[in-house]
Amino acid sequence: MNILRELIEEPLMSALTDMGVSGDFWRKALGPSREKAQGDLSLPCFPFAKQLGKSPVDIATALESSISGNFEVSSTGGYLNFKANPEWLASNVLKENEMPGQKSVLIEHTSANPNGPFHVGRARNAILGDTLVRLNRLFGNQVRAEYYVDDMGKQVGVLAWALANLSSENVDNILNDAEEVNPKWIGKKDHETVRWYQAAQHLRSNAEDKKIEEEIGRLVHASEHGDDEVLAQFEDAYQPVLDGMLETLSRLGIEFDTFTKESKFVVDGTVSNLMEKLASLEIHGVADNGAHFLDLGQRGLKGKTDFFYRRGDGSSLYATRDIAYHMWKWQQSENLVNILGEDHKLQAKQVGMTLQELGQKVPEVMFYAFIKLPEGKMSTRRGNVVFMDDLLEEAQAQAASVVRGLRSDLSDEEVEAIAEAVGVSAVRFNITKVSPDKGFTFRWEEALSFEGESAPFMMYSHTRACSIAKRVGRDAKMDSKGEIPPAMHELLRVMACYVDKLSHSVNENKPHVFALYLLELATAYNSFYRDCHVIKDGEVDEFNFAVSEKARALLREGMNGIGVIPLESM
Repeated sequence: MNILRELIEEPLMSALTDMGVSGDFWRKALGPSREKAQGDLSLPCFPFAKQLGKSPVDIATALESSISGNFEVSSTGGYLNFKANPEWLASNVLKENEMPGQKSVLIEHTSANPNGPFHVGRARNAILGDTLVRLNRLFGNQVRAEYYVDDMGKQVGVLAWALANLSSENVDNILNDAEEVNPKWIGKKDHETVRWYQAAQHLRSNAEDKKIEEEIGRLVHASEHGDDEVLAQFEDAYQPVLDGMLETLSRLGIEFDTFTKESKFVVDGTVSNLMEKLASLEIHGVADNGAHFLDLGQRGLKGKTDFFYRRGDGSSLYATRDIAYHMWKWQQSENLVNILGEDHKLQAKQVGMTLQELGQKVPEVMFYAFIKLPEGKMSTRRGNVVFMDDLLEEAQAQAASVVRGLRSDLSDEEVEAIAEAVGVSAVRFNITKVSPDKGFTFRWEEALSFEGESAPFMMYSHTRACSIAKRVGRDAKMDSKGEIPPAMHELLRVMACYVDKLSHSVNENKPHVFALYLLELATAYNSFYRDCHVIKDGEVDEFNFAVSEKARALLREGMNGIGVIPLESM
């Protein structure tokens, strides 16, 4: 609770100085109390014991009697505890929040190969990335959401070859109906076109001669040398698939500001110039096959120390183009954040060290662990993948069933609209609330839960606040504070941490921190709603209404920040 920290640090510094403590090392130790009943902030006094020659208990007791202000001070077991005065807290919480963010940030996320529909595993990148974009904007930062289009890799080459050489009948015969398109998605190009990719992969794995592989290799080689005709062929192949993928993401509320093609840096000569610079570095080497590399072991890299950036035929590798892309991104923004799967840690380290070698800054990276299905890690094999489109349809259907059971007064159109918002929000929150570095097993019943630690629970709390606002029918007109019972006090304490939790999430790239905080806020509001009535005997309690309206505003803003749709009625 930083508003309380700002209040107590000066008198605390004065008391510690009078006691004989030198320095301000204690500031880092002052933090949230482990037990809310004891206070909002606590200071462990154990670090002072040696310097002062006293026990932590005696130090805490002495400090308790020498500090005063708009807060309560108590000592327990060597800890000094601070709890904000409820009236002071209310005055500060009900003020307009000032967001401190001022940075420009370019966040690159998703960047999935455009060769098939999104499955739930790939969508974790998009959901986490978009949530980080939203939270940065809520924090006040200037944000650009970027999609790096892989328009020249092997996977796009396979797709382009398949579309040029296989008919629909060929694909049906090769797959033998093993990968039928869900009738729901007929006409959606990502679902339809992936069959060509799957058929080509089947042929590649079973072909006795190498003709197909040679043809695909020729296409990829030409693309990596900036061949305009081949790059146009690749774009014709992947663009309809990418459009279908973006349609799915749009349903999740995920949009991008800019799209940058990987080929841009080959065509404009940036990659060629970069490879010349890399060849001039003292850690440069050439392998027996003519490939060029940097020996990053000389810079402290452990494990795979040779970072290859140029093939023997003179063409660049993906990582080389990635370095060129990052050098370009640093010209676009003063802060870069990348969202990557944990399997990219080595490459991200290699790219970062190479950027440093070139005198460039290293971007921040939020790595995320993989989602598993109960029977194993997510893959593209049939039976072991959940397409995001299918999940969203199921979520919407489940939500519609629940809404119809609760609201028989709603029309089918109203039910469908509410169900879509609830379903999308439930899926997003199920992924966002888990720490990015933790993998988890995806289960339908958890993703679509409408109780407990879920998006629908949060959404329902917001609709309660909206219902009160609608009944009152005007803005709050509080001119004095009233009684602050325990449920209101707890809600005020939670609301006071809104900017703190948002700052933590943004500055440490941890979207789950703010997501879980919003659950805490919704829970506190529900207790307030139960115990602190806004309308009593037909009269509006202006103080209670002001607190309710503040909670409603924070819930609405916060839910938008994590991609949960703040409905006004459910």
